[in-house]
Amino acid sequence: MSTFTIFLALIVVVAFLLIVVIMVQNPKGGGLSSSFGGGGTQQLGGVKKTTDFLDKSTWYLATFLLILILASNIAINRGDSTLESKALDTDAPSTQPLQTPANTATDAATIKDSVN
Repeated sequence: MSTFTIFLALIVVVAFLLIVVIMVQNPKGGGLSSSFGGGGTQQLGGVKKTTDFLDKSTWYLATFLLILILASNIAINRGDSTLESKALDTDAPSTQPLQTPANTATDAATIKDSVN
């Protein structure tokens, strides 16, 4: 298992957790977080502490996701060869032969004969 594969798996897990944390947050009128505490004032930790925890965890997960994405770029196996454009190589002659246009009169006569 390569390092890039490990980073890719971690990115998927963190992205999923970030989606869950964002969906649980309480937008101005309600959301999934209101259904977890029963909607009353007797919530575990209080409403303010739950909101602070979700807000901080969103920022931590987003930062961790960004760090993982940048680190995965370093872990990509680029191989031994250098990838350079062949268009910039001025020393190599052009090896493609020029294509000659077909004789349109002969082609037209052939098509006419095959139709009759």
